[in-house]
Amino acid sequence: MSVPQTPADPVELTAALIRCASVTPDEGGALVLLADLLTKAGFLCTRCDRNGIANLHARWGQLGNGRVFGFNGHTDVVPVGNRADWQHDPFGAEIVDGVMYGRGACDMKSGVAAFAAAAVDFVRDTPPDGAVVLTITGDEEGDGVDGTTAILDWMTENGERMDVCLVGEPTCPETMGQMIKIGRRGSMTAYFTATGVQGHSAYPHRAKNPLPAMARLIDRLARHELDTGTAHFDASTLAVTTIDTGNPANNVIPATCRATVNIRFNDAHSSAGIIEWLQSEAALVAGETEIAFAMTTKVSGESFLTPPGDLSALVARAVTAETGVTPELSTTGGTSDARFVKDHCPVVEFGLVGRTMHQVDECVDVAQIHQLKAIYSRVLTDFFA
Repeated sequence: MSVPQTPADPVELTAALIRCASVTPDEGGALVLLADLLTKAGFLCTRCDRNGIANLHARWGQLGNGRVFGFNGHTDVVPVGNRADWQHDPFGAEIVDGVMYGRGACDMKSGVAAFAAAAVDFVRDTPPDGAVVLTITGDEEGDGVDGTTAILDWMTENGERMDVCLVGEPTCPETMGQMIKIGRRGSMTAYFTATGVQGHSAYPHRAKNPLPAMARLIDRLARHELDTGTAHFDASTLAVTTIDTGNPANNVIPATCRATVNIRFNDAHSSAGIIEWLQSEAALVAGETEIAFAMTTKVSGESFLTPPGDLSALVARAVTAETGVTPELSTTGGTSDARFVKDHCPVVEFGLVGRTMHQVDECVDVAQIHQLKAIYSRVLTDFFA
């Protein structure tokens, strides 16, 4: 007679991960810990490190005609800031009144622990006809260049795949089960430099002041309505984040002025189209003012949408069954690694309440970690049923 095995405890695993000081780009032992757990459960674990960034791919089952369900997440965390501001050790995983404190408790070591624990129990208790894949990066909070993208590149090179993927980022604004992300806005930043001629402020006719020209350009950009929203997205936004001259003298007209804008755009746009618009606006103001403008851009990701369908319905049913809440399908918020996964397979995101992510005394309700594991377990069961 076999002895029943103890279910994997996602709370203990969350605590163990929090105690790994994995501030981007340090691995901190988090992926080593997960690889050990998953290897013992029969997963084939491969490190997909690139350029000093630690990444882990873990697969249970053989690739063939069976379906492949994937989870994606990250174990890296943002810096703690001033440790004196914390009432609890940021790497202590202290539990007080049913709440666990620590950097990454919310974003997103609890999510990784929940889907890892769910996957371990699932393949042990009800081995599926197919494969379960976990892709976990150490570079989601950084530039992301060598994180999930490195894992996906390795998968392509080695014939690995996922048919669908669930990203475990915290997605619920206030209550557990509130929201599933089915897409994300695109994100990009534009950096402008206006160049004129320096001169004495008492003789402005001998100078070319770049400040009024920059002010005119920024005003045009800020007043422009990019769109009014689309079927699944709110309206795109442009935020002016800085205007700088670096001029300490009140009697000198500076030669240069710099400004930065950040744009979050929906599926009515591409980054290429927005860049073209920005260039045309800068050229227009340059022609009006005889001030030269230069622009560089950084695109963090394009907007994308996984249309409501089988995958979002699968996750929504599991969420409702375990929480009693009917989740909203949303595209709000910032960027996540789903922006990379969407080029590999259909992807949605669901995780915990995200109120304290990146904050001092970041924390998670212990009961919600168990609840999240139950949701992920149900998703796996229903997917392979």
